[in-house]
Amino acid sequence: MIPILKKFHLNHKQGALLKLFISVIAIAVVIIGGLLLDEGRMVTSLADRNAPPSLEHLFGTDWLGRDMFTRTVMGLTLSIGVGLIGAIGSASIALFLGMAAATMGRKADRFISWLIDLFLSVPHLVTLILISFTLGGGFKGIVMGLALTHWPSLARVIRAEVMQIRSAEFVQVSRRMGKPGWWIAVNHIIPHIIPQFVIGFMLLFPHVILHEAAVTFIGLGLSPHEPAIGIILSESMRYLSSGMWWLAFFPGLCLLIIVRMFDQIGETLRLLTDPNGNRD
Repeated sequence: MIPILKKFHLNHKQGALLKLFISVIAIAVVIIGGLLLDEGRMVTSLADRNAPPSLEHLFGTDWLGRDMFTRTVMGLTLSIGVGLIGAIGSASIALFLGMAAATMGRKADRFISWLIDLFLSVPHLVTLILISFTLGGGFKGIVMGLALTHWPSLARVIRAEVMQIRSAEFVQVSRRMGKPGWWIAVNHIIPHIIPQFVIGFMLLFPHVILHEAAVTFIGLGLSPHEPAIGIILSESMRYLSSGMWWLAFFPGLCLLIIVRMFDQIGETLRLLTDPNGNRD
């Protein structure tokens, strides 16, 4: 038995790849399911209202008879979409400011470093609420808030990486050969920071999704007419005292699982790109 168990033993890299594969497949299933599910199951059906979890309604139904499984999957798809837009915007800001701080001189570096410290001194959620409230909430408010609040940590990482790369010997050789700054940035700097950028983006993503759900929960995010997870959880709070536990339990659990999967993808990518992390 022992030789057989050793045969199927996975090293760190193989285990990481397996977790990455499972997480990607699970997220893809949720997204495809949210796009393909019949919206007719979200129509009001008073005959089926307040039904507990069953084979017909896996997550039960709400006070209007709407299927909670359908609402949860579609809500997760919507939250992932909003989080993706916000994370792309925030990562783009981080890339621009990180490179600008490391390549545009000391004054730009001081200003951008001060800006990073300023945003890091205030919790993301507080700044996000203020920006979303100022912009009137809704889709535009939450997306702009997410994009403008989650970039500082990634910008600091990119700045450090760019400063290290620009002092490398091959960059100095290109400068002596008369290559312009934009050519060095495109051919030397950007290709070397892509791994850090992608990993930072994936690690940023779960925070963006959770913060979107939190702001929507308190009524400053997406419209109440949207089947977002934050709205589902907010609406379910008034029915928990009536014993309808499934209204909050399943959507909340699914949100945590999805966030954990995105976090697992980011950690796996970090492990696979770490030269010291691939060894047993």
